[in-house]
Amino acid sequence: MARKSRKGTAAPETPKRAYMKIWRAALYIRLSVEFNGKKGDSLETQRQIMEAYTALCPDIEVVGVYTDNGTTGRTFEREAFQRMLGDIEAGKINCIVVKDLSRLGRNTIDTGYYIEKYFPLHGVRFIAVNDQFDSEDAENSGNHLIVPLKNMINEAYAADISRKVRAQQNQAMKAGEFVGARPPYGYRKDPDNCHRLLVNEDTAPIVRQIFQWTLEGVALNVIVKRLNESSVMTPGYYHASCGLFSYDNKLAGSGKWQSWTVGKILADQVYTGDMVQGKHTNVGHKQVVTKPVDWIVVRNTHEPLVSREVFAKAQAVREQMASKYTRTTKIPYSENILRGRVFCAHCGKNLHRQRSHGRYFYRCISNDRMGDGSCTGGIIHLPEPDLFDAILTIIRQKAEVVMGEALRLKRCDGKIAAQKAQVDQEIAELGRQTQKDKDLRAGLYENFVKGILTRAEYLEMQEDYSRRISGAVERVQQLQTRQAELERQVARYTSMADKLAAVDKDTALSALLVNQLIGRVTVNGPDDVSIDFSFESGFERVMEVLGNE
Repeated sequence: MARKSRKGTAAPETPKRAYMKIWRAALYIRLSVEFNGKKGDSLETQRQIMEAYTALCPDIEVVGVYTDNGTTGRTFEREAFQRMLGDIEAGKINCIVVKDLSRLGRNTIDTGYYIEKYFPLHGVRFIAVNDQFDSEDAENSGNHLIVPLKNMINEAYAADISRKVRAQQNQAMKAGEFVGARPPYGYRKDPDNCHRLLVNEDTAPIVRQIFQWTLEGVALNVIVKRLNESSVMTPGYYHASCGLFSYDNKLAGSGKWQSWTVGKILADQVYTGDMVQGKHTNVGHKQVVTKPVDWIVVRNTHEPLVSREVFAKAQAVREQMASKYTRTTKIPYSENILRGRVFCAHCGKNLHRQRSHGRYFYRCISNDRMGDGSCTGGIIHLPEPDLFDAILTIIRQKAEVVMGEALRLKRCDGKIAAQKAQVDQEIAELGRQTQKDKDLRAGLYENFVKGILTRAEYLEMQEDYSRRISGAVERVQQLQTRQAELERQVARYTSMADKLAAVDKDTALSALLVNQLIGRVTVNGPDDVSIDFSFESGFERVMEVLGNE
């Protein structure tokens, strides 16, 4: 069949070799609490839709899946999303695929920023499958006009759902229905009505005992000690034992009673039979405490654990104890420069800094708070000046060692420079080989289209080249990380040597010196103090990398 001439074409163009860019894609999946029951939005469904789409795109290679489960689309402070942004900036991915625009986000301004600014700036292709949006598809360029409108609809929909949920919860609270996820300690949810509280016979006696001790004038710290000595399970651990969350959840706590836990129970009006809710509200996706005048209180909604008279007396006793404390003239404490850094060698707990007659000392209070036998090291009562002197003595001893090692390190400057040159040379060679592999991989598609390669051959060879390219990228990252770590350690260790050299016999321990040098101070006794320096293993790591004995 004769080929028709093209108007305005002077001469036929020379055929060009087909080139296909391979996109390293991330599948992003998000499911918010409000929509976890909606058909079509499940985690698995979203993934299946995206995988079916990318399977038909030979230019897309899926390299990762990022999932945010139970996270609202009205904020972008999501763990998996932020991790995905980090991988974009690290060059690991350059294509984002979502089921639809609402999965990316329901905040018009921020969603528009990522689609129209952030992704293009970082060379990222963005695809919303069900919305038929692809930032690299010129034929669908008209969709760019629809995207802002869809984002506005998504945001309005999310806001409407959120308002309805809040209104429903507010109405339920006003009706005296419990809307919390976990019942107050001492109560349980009615199996037939989760909005109704029933007395929990396992924990209610503990609550009653705490109020009784308070009426007897027992101090909070003594109540705490009694509970810990009796091995009474804390509210957090009790809820974890009921399966409301795992023991490693921060809500479970340490498993030991604390003064603030007891104080919270004593101040909670719920134990008088009143439902008290609305103590917190969400502002900008963050929980903030509301004023007592704004709390929603409904009286006589459930069986009380203590009478109103007992509750009132307990508050009066606490106020009386507090007034005695506030009437005493307070002398401000001096700065605790070792805060969070001094530990007992026997039980591993923090040593508390205390004051007596104007003098400061460090003491282990595990036996006082958690019961006798919690610490077997005996009574540690270390005056602060003695601890400071011991720390400075150890620092001066360490300074002599570090300065000697710094001199050895200085003699390795030539070896460090030679190693850097070798790393740069290997990275350059890997770059040349990777570019060659990319060109060969791109040429495979042309051979596949022409029928030179079968589909199986094409996929096998493409996978082989992709594996070689990925291996080269990984090797470059390893080399760069290792070299950067070496240079960082050398600079850090040299800097520490300079700081230690400045510590002489007249140097006083200061907050700056502690922050620069000290990681942990362990006290075994008045004359037995050890220090973990923040730069402790720096020299060994550097010499290990350089291959020195």
